[in-house]
Order: sequence, then C-alpha cells, then structure tokens
Amino acid sequence: MFPTHDALDPGALARLVEERGHGALYFPEHTHIPASRATPYPSGGELPWKYAHTYDLFVAMTAAAVATTRLRIGSGICLIIERDPIVTAKEVASIDHLSGGRVDFGVGAGWNREEMANHGTDPDRRFGLMRERVEAMKAIWTQGEASYHGEQVRFDRIWSWPKPAQHPHPPVLIGGNGPRVLDRVLRYGDGWVPQHRHGTAIGRIDELRRRAAEAGRGHVPVVIFGVPPDAAVLAGYEQAGFDRAVHWLPSAGRGPVERALERFEAAVAELHGE
Repeated sequence: MFPTHDALDPGALARLVEERGHGALYFPEHTHIPASRATPYPSGGELPWKYAHTYDLFVAMTAAAVATTRLRIGSGICLIIERDPIVTAKEVASIDHLSGGRVDFGVGAGWNREEMANHGTDPDRRFGLMRERVEAMKAIWTQGEASYHGEQVRFDRIWSWPKPAQHPHPPVLIGGNGPRVLDRVLRYGDGWVPQHRHGTAIGRIDELRRRAAEAGRGHVPVVIFGVPPDAAVLAGYEQAGFDRAVHWLPSAGRGPVERALERFEAAVAELHGE
C-alpha cells in the first residue's frame, strides 16, 4: 500500500494485516513527484495523487515493525538510486535489528527521470548505480570495517552499527520486468520482484531456475506484486513455483482496506478449496 497521510496509518495497517494472518506488508517509495510530469506514468493515464502524498518509506516501515511481532516488513521497492548508501544501510539495519530480523529489502531503479535528476542521479547510469549502492550496503552490513570502490560509489574504511539481525543481511529483492532483470537478480540480488501487470513473470521463471542452478545458487525466491483477487491467477503463480503473491491495497481508511483484504482472502480461500 502507498502509506499516505490521509489513509489508515502504517502501524494500524500492519496490525490489521498481521491479525488477519498475512505474511508480509510492503510499502513503495517516491521521495517526491516533479510537478513538470514530463515522464509519463508507466501504467498510462494520469498519475494517481497518492504518489505525491506517501510517507517516507523507512518511517512507514518503522511504524509497521514496532506495531507487529511476526509480520515481515518490506520495501516494495526502495529507490536506492535516490538514496545515500551509507545512510540507507544504517536505516535498513536499524529496522531489521529492532524488528528481530523481519525486513525484506526490495530495490529498483525507478521510472521517473526528473525525480532521479533532482537527486543528482543520471537516469542513463541508474542501473550501474543501483548495483554499486547495493554492493556497498552489503559490505557495510557484513564487514566490521567496510570499504567500497566502484565507478559511482566510493568510500574507505568505515564503521557502522547496528548490523542487521538477519545473517548475512536482509534479503535484497530486485524489482523489475525488463530484459536484463534476471542478470541483476543473479549478480547481486537474493530474490526477484516482478509485477503482475506486465504478464511476463511466469514465462521467465524456468530461465531463472536454470540460470541459478548453473551459477551454483540455491532457491531464488520470487515475489509477484500486484496480483488481483482471482483464484485462477493465484493458482497459476502457485503452480509455477512463485513464493509469495502480493495484492495492492487502496490508500484509504480502514473500511475500504478491510473490504479489499476480504476480497483477496476470499480468492485465497477458493484457491485452497475452502
């Protein structure tokens, strides 16, 4: 859910989702939306107003973490190309430590070119920057005295605690459906987060499994985002071996959120023959 200031707050939402038996809650990120609107909305039409009204990602994740005890809390996704990797590494590690190891760290390279540029990021170099920032964060999480030297990210010998509760670090889930996304997953990711709306994820799952085996990797989790409340769609992803299906909730008050959860839960129940 986009956790907007006029919707059910992140802590209350997280408690509700946990109480209803779900396994995870993910929040997306946009630090701002450029008023120029030069970059078109990828889904077409007008950009929903919630994109400009969302809370800071890590504030929302913290509120959700402290309100729950077992729910996994995730970024879906963090625009790491717009964030300092040293600061972000500490934020992720802090939430993971405070939550007892319940963070899923989803990352992506984004689509709004003006938004990237406002953060000093060259849109044409964003994928290389994403890789280097993730690699740098992994060094900070896993090394007592970390250094990193890339083309766009460089630092020498730093100390940063706390370290994450999860070992060696929270799973880094690479978002995207583009032609090279599996290259990124296998190079520096721990899992893949495709979007249902593109309709391409099931057709690529065998390639991911084959390439992971060739690389000596174990099971690579796949979390499909934007799944509708439809038992047949859920069955397709279950049969293909996807690990988690994530359904969008409205940025609204408790009533609409509960009704959306009920529709999704009814589809899950139908899938299971209940």
